[in-house]
Amino acid sequence: MADTNEIREILIYMAIIIIGIVAAQHMNVVVSGSMEPVFYRGDIVVVEKANFLGINEFNPEDVKVGDIVIYKANWFPEPVIHRVIATGTAKNGTKYFVIKGDNNPVPDQEVVYPTQITSKVIKLGNQPIFIPKIGYITLWIRGL
Repeated sequence: MADTNEIREILIYMAIIIIGIVAAQHMNVVVSGSMEPVFYRGDIVVVEKANFLGINEFNPEDVKVGDIVIYKANWFPEPVIHRVIATGTAKNGTKYFVIKGDNNPVPDQEVVYPTQITSKVIKLGNQPIFIPKIGYITLWIRGL
């Protein structure tokens, strides 16, 4: 039978693994230079999720101009990390967002609906939270 110290050690390891899994789900690697100079290819942004295991950490309907979001684009195979530059309402009453990479000359080619937004970059004050350059490992593994 395991003694108290062994049980405590097992619980600590389990907690570390769970915290690591949750933390990894709240990070996203930047795959292009479209958001320079805010962040660069290979940076990892810290995000909150629209739906994390059934928990709504934010509501995509409440996204505001200036927020940096991650969304599923119809025109690109990877999630896109860009800034909301305008909002609007379609004729059917559906809200939409105009989104653009800070380093891009024009907005993204399609408007984005709240159902496409999966995450929002967390800010501390007015600064997005990110970890510089360590995402290059992931980009290299994925061949991007």
